[in-house]
Amino acid sequence: MTTVLYITAHPHDDTQSYSMAVGKAFMDTYKEKNPDHKIINVDLYKEYIPEIDVDVFSGWGKLRSGQAFEQLSEEEKGKVGRLSELCEQFIAADKYVFVTPLWNFLFPPVLKAYIDSVAVAGKTFKYTEQGPVGLLTDRKALHIQARGGIYSEGPAAQLEMGHRYLHIIMQFFGVPSFEGLFVEGHAAMPDKSDEIKANAIARAKDLAHIF
Repeated sequence: MTTVLYITAHPHDDTQSYSMAVGKAFMDTYKEKNPDHKIINVDLYKEYIPEIDVDVFSGWGKLRSGQAFEQLSEEEKGKVGRLSELCEQFIAADKYVFVTPLWNFLFPPVLKAYIDSVAVAGKTFKYTEQGPVGLLTDRKALHIQARGGIYSEGPAAQLEMGHRYLHIIMQFFGVPSFEGLFVEGHAAMPDKSDEIKANAIARAKDLAHIF
């Protein structure tokens, strides 16, 4: 069975967020097209995503030294165990759909914490004599991103780092197919915001048929 992780990084729902509205349209159409696929919603604002802190480093160090997981402190077990769960869920999936806004040229920090939880040597990539090699070579990913301004072209294009970051990470993991679907300009052109949103939703539905 094909498993899709629907990973959202927005505090608002589809009634308030452009990216979430487009994401919902995409997933609704995808589910209609692929009723046998398993969809797992990963709402990063509701999930427990531990940051890599002193407890995590301490727990990892103990495990590397040969200590059993049960010998870790309660704080270490809770954080290290949760990070392992998130990584295992990620590598077990076949497709990834990321939904984010563009905040300060990047994305909400909770997504960076999530990426840190799945960027694990031996799981999503490995080190070789020729350098790091991605291990997720049979996956595909999509990034749905809302941008209030225009970042696909013009002087602001070089400032956008959210989609570029995810593109680099997916390449690092070996994911061969990574697409972007952008909703942009609605804040810069409020008189056209409804049209911009409607066009993005239409594109999302079309893409859902072939993703």
